[in-house]
Amino acid sequence: METRAGVVVLRGHRELYQRTWHLFDKAREVTFAACDVRTWASHNQPPMQGRIRKLYRPGVLLDPTSAQHARHVAATGAEVRITTRDLNEAVIVDRRVAIIAGGDRTFTVVWIPGVVQGVLTLFNQVWGEATSLEDYERTYSELWEVAPRILELLGSGAPDDGAARAMGISLRTYRRRVDDLLATLGANSRFQAGARARELGLI
Repeated sequence: METRAGVVVLRGHRELYQRTWHLFDKAREVTFAACDVRTWASHNQPPMQGRIRKLYRPGVLLDPTSAQHARHVAATGAEVRITTRDLNEAVIVDRRVAIIAGGDRTFTVVWIPGVVQGVLTLFNQVWGEATSLEDYERTYSELWEVAPRILELLGSGAPDDGAARAMGISLRTYRRRVDDLLATLGANSRFQAGARARELGLI
């Protein structure tokens, strides 16, 4: 643990939840922003009774376990939305403490009012443009069914016309689904999509 005025750096989930349990235990409002459900996952996370908002990248829906978690928290009363925007993974508790995820599973806890407000403002901007989990899943339900096959074809280097024939769909439809898949994975290229899919254990 490293401490500065208004800032504490914690290392690993164990230390994070040991040091911040009390914040979540009595929180009236908690907002989460995460690229995947593992960032803030912990079996030791305390129950929360207030308003809970969770914002995820679409990639969580391609992993069955992550998708099930997102649906579960939505079913238990949390507001869950999906965004294709890049996310700075963070949690804001009662608008007074921000926890920002860093590399190597370090977490910076900040209670400097101006910094917390800045993080919350960025979150609210993305939240306002995001789509509810239910609506997003309904819109892209066909994509979830064919995504593993598309990833397989992309990984094999198959040309688009051959991949479209292999899937029994038109070239235009195939390319549209590839574009949707890239957006879902937060990738700017097919190569990056493959790398991201491997990170998520999808291929």
